[in-house]
Amino acid sequence: MKIDLQDVTETRKTLAVTLDANEVEAEEKGLLSQFSGMAKIPGFRPGKAPVAIVRKKFAKEIAGELNQRVVSKAYKEGLKEAKVNLINPIDVKEGEIKAGQEAVITFTLDVRPDFTVDNYKGIELEGLSEEVSDNEVDGAIENVRKERAEFSPVEREAQKGDYVKFSHEGTIDGKPISEIVEDKPIYAKMPQTWEEIGSDQGLIPGLGDQLEGLKTGDKKDLEVEFPADFTVEGLQGLKAVYSVEVLEVRERKLPEMDEAFFESQQVKDLDELKERVSGWLKNQKAQERRADLRRQISEKLMGSVDFPLPGSLIELETENAMRQVVTENMRRGIPQEQLEENKEDIHAQSRRNAENRVKLQLILDQVAGKEEIEVTDQDMSQFIFNQAYQSGQKPEQFVKELKKDQNRLRMAQQSVLFDKTLEFLIDESTVKGAERDKS
Repeated sequence: MKIDLQDVTETRKTLAVTLDANEVEAEEKGLLSQFSGMAKIPGFRPGKAPVAIVRKKFAKEIAGELNQRVVSKAYKEGLKEAKVNLINPIDVKEGEIKAGQEAVITFTLDVRPDFTVDNYKGIELEGLSEEVSDNEVDGAIENVRKERAEFSPVEREAQKGDYVKFSHEGTIDGKPISEIVEDKPIYAKMPQTWEEIGSDQGLIPGLGDQLEGLKTGDKKDLEVEFPADFTVEGLQGLKAVYSVEVLEVRERKLPEMDEAFFESQQVKDLDELKERVSGWLKNQKAQERRADLRRQISEKLMGSVDFPLPGSLIELETENAMRQVVTENMRRGIPQEQLEENKEDIHAQSRRNAENRVKLQLILDQVAGKEEIEVTDQDMSQFIFNQAYQSGQKPEQFVKELKKDQNRLRMAQQSVLFDKTLEFLIDESTVKGAERDKS
């Protein structure tokens, strides 16, 4: 066997493997022996039929099997001989494979890039504070009360915190917005809609706040200016006038901090509620702090070294990222047509994310190898439990589905390995801003 390894790019190579005539013939000889032993040919006992008859009767089957055997042999032994650090096989060109003549099989391979990541221990990070202030506790309790608030119609002028039902119709320089963005009627004309005064979640920027001071039955023209980066391209940076009519004003009435309220929160009094809310906030801040440390260390690792990325990994991660973006947007109610319109932007953003993800994975993989970090059965059990809980499945069902898809199983194991390596690196880092997270 001879090999010829050539560079296509820094991470892609062609590997031509040549098996001489004797090697190909040896493979066919083995096949003929197998077929002879199994073949039922009239006039001959099993295994006693002449080779020429067996070869003629099973010519198509033998040729197909010989092709697979020779390619498989060339792939396994060629990789071993070439000593390449394989990422993915990309393509194979088989040429003619026939007994009694040499065979040349050419594989296109993506290989692991040549780079070294050093000094990954003791990385300096800034830790977010986990302290919870009294004001934050009070604010969280206020939000709990708002979630349980009732809304009652009032005849007075609208104030901050009120919900206002109103109709609107917008124009820009006298032209109806319905003629400017025909596919966005909610920005043009609505017979009724609701806004909370003082909220930054309004549909039309600045419109809701201008309803303050109006009462039921009032009509007024209100001016708004759409930001230059507004989500609707046709309205970006434009000034509009909306003719509104207030249909109803509702006042938010927070529940009293009484025994019934505390009972609904499963606490006995305000002190116990504050203690519980403080615990929630501390836990939330601890998670945010850990997530931020992971972000920081990921960015520092990626900024510490440059190397070419294998194209097949980029393409695979880009597809995964696009699938995730589309799924999330469809869950949010974004129409399929809008996603199609933004397909190029989604692909470009997904590719950028994929490049970062692939680079980080290759770095973490190298660190995991150096530090002999491995995925244990306990790690996988915890992963399965968490994933099953998040998806609302029983762990047994999740495992059953995972085992059906070997590629998904491999990706899950990789995900656990990278996660475990990131946690190792955080534990080995120097965190400023707090002492408790430094291990």
